[in-house]
Amino acid sequence: MADDPADFGHAPVLLERCVALLTPALAREHSDGSGAVLVDATVGAGGHAERFLTDLPGLRLIGLDRDPAALDIAAARLSRFSDRVTLVRTRYDDIATALAESGCDPMGSVHGVLFDLGVSSMQLDHVERGFAYAHDAPLDMRMDPDTPLTAADIVNTYDEPALADILRRYGEERFARRIAAHIVRRRSVTPFTTTGELVELLYQAIPAPARRTGGHPAKRTFQALRIAVNGELDSLRRALPAALDALTVDGRIVVLAYQSLEDRIVKDIFRAAVTSRTPTGLPVELPGHAPEFRSLTRGAERADRAEIERNPRSAPVRLRALQRVPRHDAARRATHGG
Repeated sequence: MADDPADFGHAPVLLERCVALLTPALAREHSDGSGAVLVDATVGAGGHAERFLTDLPGLRLIGLDRDPAALDIAAARLSRFSDRVTLVRTRYDDIATALAESGCDPMGSVHGVLFDLGVSSMQLDHVERGFAYAHDAPLDMRMDPDTPLTAADIVNTYDEPALADILRRYGEERFARRIAAHIVRRRSVTPFTTTGELVELLYQAIPAPARRTGGHPAKRTFQALRIAVNGELDSLRRALPAALDALTVDGRIVVLAYQSLEDRIVKDIFRAAVTSRTPTGLPVELPGHAPEFRSLTRGAERADRAEIERNPRSAPVRLRALQRVPRHDAARRATHGG
């Protein structure tokens, strides 16, 4: 069946929780979602999008993705909703432009936004993309195949300090300097062209005791290169404020993050959004300084054991969600603790 997630190699993570969090905003004015707009900022294979469009037959969805292969799959999966779906090939930090081009005001017009971050199941399963360290493939890792920078470019041309910095910052790799030195030494003889060559080097560079703990020894290096190739963290820092700006009053945003660097950015931006800007110690809230959002989650929520067993890729997920509140409500909560 076309609506079987297995047909698309994609099991949506925390699907029921996303539905529970976003539906009150999408169905607030009309129970069928009429008049509401949901932005799926990482539409991928369309698993989350399909559920919302099925449950809410009046809902309009704007789906963003930088990966043309993902958009092709999403278009096929969502074809029966075609009159209610707009798919845009773009990075999610260009959400304001995508909304304007789709006929929506980038400020205060959207009822729900969903971010499902990280590399998708579809991208991992397509070996030729070079995202997975378990298979030998071209050393690519581009989410958008039309962008110029590849993982091979970084590995073969960045100097040793720059390589070590990428591995340390984006992969939190404690052997970053050691790995960078091994890479530079190896490439002076033969440039890297495949993921297998890099994995082989990592086994040589990382001490044996460290290889036996903490998962696959290539995990952190591959994460770091993928983030660097795709500018993921900088894009996320720009995208989240734009998404918050796009929400109407009572609109909601849900973000699924899969590694600590992403989740830290989400946590920091969300914390700022729910915090009053009135200086500490003043007895009343200053006009225009009350928080415009409230948190819908207590910290980060995780997948339960049953979901992890069904879909192991949900194991690292962290979910956070906010709702925009009316300004007078925000001020009242800030001054009266409600």
